[in-house]
Amino acid sequence: MTARIAYEAVEVGTELPAQSFPVTRAMLVQYAGASGDFNPIHWNEKFAREVGLPDVIAHGMFTMAEAIRVVTDWTGDPGAVVEYGVRFTRPVVVPNDDTGAVVEVSGKVAAKLDDNLVRVDLTAMSDGKKVLGMSRAVVRLA
Repeated sequence: MTARIAYEAVEVGTELPAQSFPVTRAMLVQYAGASGDFNPIHWNEKFAREVGLPDVIAHGMFTMAEAIRVVTDWTGDPGAVVEYGVRFTRPVVVPNDDTGAVVEVSGKVAAKLDDNLVRVDLTAMSDGKKVLGMSRAVVRLA
């Protein structure tokens, strides 16, 4: 696969389609099984509160993975991502209800680099608060 977006077709400031990702307790349990991260702050409300958290929180790597989907969906090729990093600024609090939480992600081309590379800056929000800082991906376009 190669990216379906042409380097020549984007400019600094090009916005990627924003997306919202639901996060439920069931998803956190599934992620724990897949990742091997069974820390009780991700599934046990009583434990999470005892250690000072407001409630169960999503795994940071789960949040990071959801955010990069905005880029991989835009390019059409997960292999187009050559570099990705974030700083975790706030946890995604996931209440035990039918709704859970929502992570809202937007992205914008921040720089055009050499060799058909672009830097995409992402903004990830949950409950009106920024949950990832310095969220940046370098992507190779067609």
